[in-house]
Amino acid sequence: MSVDKKIGQLLQKKKKRLALAESCTGGAIAARLTGIAGASGYFLGAIVSYSDELKQTLLGVSETTLKKHGAVSSEVVLEMLLGLFAKTPCDYGLAISGIAGPTGGTKTAPIGTLWIAYGDRSEVRIECVMSKEKTRGKIIEYAVETSLSLLMGCL
Repeated sequence: MSVDKKIGQLLQKKKKRLALAESCTGGAIAARLTGIAGASGYFLGAIVSYSDELKQTLLGVSETTLKKHGAVSSEVVLEMLLGLFAKTPCDYGLAISGIAGPTGGTKTAPIGTLWIAYGDRSEVRIECVMSKEKTRGKIIEYAVETSLSLLMGCL
């Protein structure tokens, strides 16, 4: 059984709901979840905040945090996740930001860098993972699968 189906079953069993804040994945995680019949019973939706402007206006990410740490950082994904908790009635949330390439990488944040914040309202976890994939599509696929696997671990 796929991880997205397992997540759905666990959320349904616990009578809990999930929301997402996606940047580098552009809604691909939400697409995976909504591809399962009955997802509306546990999945509230996603805010695809690809731009810094939407990270600020929709999720409450601080302009100062963005300028100081950059959009691909632990600080930004934490604020994205906290914004989800503030703006939605979700029980669990997941926020992701990263560099899917083929441009945009730096020495400190090369292409394939992914920051993921996830958890429930009482315990949040933040992970930095590096995709070894080389193409944009493969990096996004890796980001989706990795994010869902991390989320699964906290349910």
